Amino acid sequence: MSLLADKIAQLGNRIRSHTGPLTEQLVRRPGDFGLGQIPERLAPDSTTSMTCGFCSTGCSLKIHLKDGQATNLTPEPNYPVNTGMACPKGWEGLAPLAAPDRATAPLLREKRGANPKEIDWAAAANHFCDRMKKTMEKHGPESVAFLSTGQICTEEMAYLGAFAKFGMGMLHGDGNTRQCMATAVRAYKESFGFDAPPYTYADFEESDVIVLIGSNLCIAHPIMWQRVLQNERTPEIIVIDPRKTETAMQATQHVALAPKSDLVLFYGLAQLLIEREQIDGEFIAKHTSSFEEFRKHLKDFTPEYTSAETGIGIEELTQLADLIGSGKRVSFWWTMGVNQGHEATRTAQAIINLALMTGNIGKPGTGANSITGQCNAMGSRLFSNTTGLLGGHDFTNEGDREKVAAVLGIESEKIPDRNSLAYDQIIEGICEGKIKALWVIATNPAHSWIGRNEFEAILGKLDFLVVQDMYHTTETAQHADLLLPAAAWGEKEGTMINSERRIGLVKKVSRAPDQALSDFSIFKLLANTWGCGDMFRGWQTPEDVFKILQKLSEGQPCDISGIEGYDEINHVGGIQWPFPSDLKKNPGQERRLFEDGKFFTDDQRARFIFADRQPDPEAPDGTFPLRLLTGRGSSAQWHTQTRTGKSKVLRLLGPKGNHLEIHPVDAKKAGLVSGETVRIVSRRAGILAKAFVTSAVPIGSVFVPMHDSETNRLTLAVFDPHSRQPSYKSCAVRVEK
Repeated sequence: MSLLADKIAQLGNRIRSHTGPLTEQLVRRPGDFGLGQIPERLAPDSTTSMTCGFCSTGCSLKIHLKDGQATNLTPEPNYPVNTGMACPKGWEGLAPLAAPDRATAPLLREKRGANPKEIDWAAAANHFCDRMKKTMEKHGPESVAFLSTGQICTEEMAYLGAFAKFGMGMLHGDGNTRQCMATAVRAYKESFGFDAPPYTYADFEESDVIVLIGSNLCIAHPIMWQRVLQNERTPEIIVIDPRKTETAMQATQHVALAPKSDLVLFYGLAQLLIEREQIDGEFIAKHTSSFEEFRKHLKDFTPEYTSAETGIGIEELTQLADLIGSGKRVSFWWTMGVNQGHEATRTAQAIINLALMTGNIGKPGTGANSITGQCNAMGSRLFSNTTGLLGGHDFTNEGDREKVAAVLGIESEKIPDRNSLAYDQIIEGICEGKIKALWVIATNPAHSWIGRNEFEAILGKLDFLVVQDMYHTTETAQHADLLLPAAAWGEKEGTMINSERRIGLVKKVSRAPDQALSDFSIFKLLANTWGCGDMFRGWQTPEDVFKILQKLSEGQPCDISGIEGYDEINHVGGIQWPFPSDLKKNPGQERRLFEDGKFFTDDQRARFIFADRQPDPEAPDGTFPLRLLTGRGSSAQWHTQTRTGKSKVLRLLGPKGNHLEIHPVDAKKAGLVSGETVRIVSRRAGILAKAFVTSAVPIGSVFVPMHDSETNRLTLAVFDPHSRQPSYKSCAVRVEK
């Protein structure tokens, strides 16, 4: 047996010895609270397939069980997403479960600065409810908030959002998907009428022209890159990125535009396409609105102006426009390089406009396609009850509130009639003393939130901080007054929704350590302790909640009412939404949206949306002459490395320590050589990193991976005004010996 299997078996023995009175009182069926056995549907010695819990690709992994415990995994060969492939993170999916710093019991810090002490779950639940109730009684319902995640199962997100807002009476709760996908959500809603990524992964293999914008697919989504390589149409692969990334090195064309000039580039390309009559006039007339206004807006974006602003020659601009305009199947793909900008929403919509004006949507190999970040960000976007009401509904719409209330069997007055504060506004509320208590679930904002130094100081202003996590060692957990130990992926059941809208299953193939509970069970326990357990009497299992979410989705663009439960999802290899009850059965079929040219707006037309440029919030100057770019450092690292850092294999595959990429010209000016430790200084902080001199970054810019805990001490807390997403990709710095 492997070292990992030995470790997990030891944890299982510890669990079996812990069956106190509280557990006996609360557990209604085996596994409800993460302390029971593997679900009955899995034989003790067998294999089973389940969705990976790292990124939004949504690969399926075949889990190998011995004595009812996961011992190893391999990629699922027949799953339509990854077709037998896995990235390094997927191969190491079980390693984080056996980490020695797992949170194994509730921890209470009785006063700031004191060491936390172990308490039982009854005491933890009572303390949580007592402190939250007292805060709300003294300061009102707006004095408490929660920060959710894209890392837990959809059913758990829904339970959290419903309990917090309908049961506890909270008004404010947002998710860490605000950091990665809020821009795409807002762009799709305004342009298409609903948050609706239109594609399927098969489009990677069906395109004649693939345009990747701010997307280092080789590193961030390696399995998607493999799908590109399976394209037999000999496609043009165009990478638009200031850096010569690993993906740009493999492309047929790298468009190395100046940082923060992407909006100008796309408007300039649109103008060229119109001038060259390389647009689909019939599609525009039948299926879109506001095109003439958009045409007028483009008049100043001449090739000369666009070239001057982007640093791309007029001839290269013309060739790029011709590739897009003459391509029969053109697909546009973007990720954080677009989403994390100060004018991100309008940039994403400029990409959407290119797809609309050339008729590249609703057909194989086409689309304006945002690639999600986290494993269940799509579940968070539709069902977390944070920025939108459950099932893609609207908190401000009375009809939506009444529909949701009727499905849930609650009074519609319990549903807030206004939207929550956004993530940054919740942080601002803490800073101003308006929010006194915060509940953080499965996210690590003390590392990941923009402008980390300020965030750490803001946490100190809270009267009560609750952190619910699988580890007690995260930067955020270190500040917690109350820590609730959570089970991890692979230690519970539920569903996740990937980038192409495919719903996949998570299964319980490992026992959670000691007293750690599934997030679902924690929410159930807290609801019962709060006194609103009757509101959730139909929410006994994750599959119960999935069926409720199906009812909530009826009539929505994300309708999943036709799915026949978990067994059907498991049998067919995931199911893409929409899958309404009146759909002719073919659950395994790949679905792209808008094949009929009808969108989700009132008039069923897609909208051309555009705006003037916004000034750079922190341009380089004489004191801070370089622009800091951040992004993924390697395919072995994930976000704050809370989980990937537990794997020795993944640590060996990624850079050791933080590093800075700097162009030879800038390195020479600063007197730097590769390998030496340098100091990177912004207006907010200074950090150390090892210099790596490379022409992969443009002159005047430097690059630092986002995974290192020090990186966000440098970043500037600026937000896109429409999506409220942080602008991680640009701030001014200098580099010193």
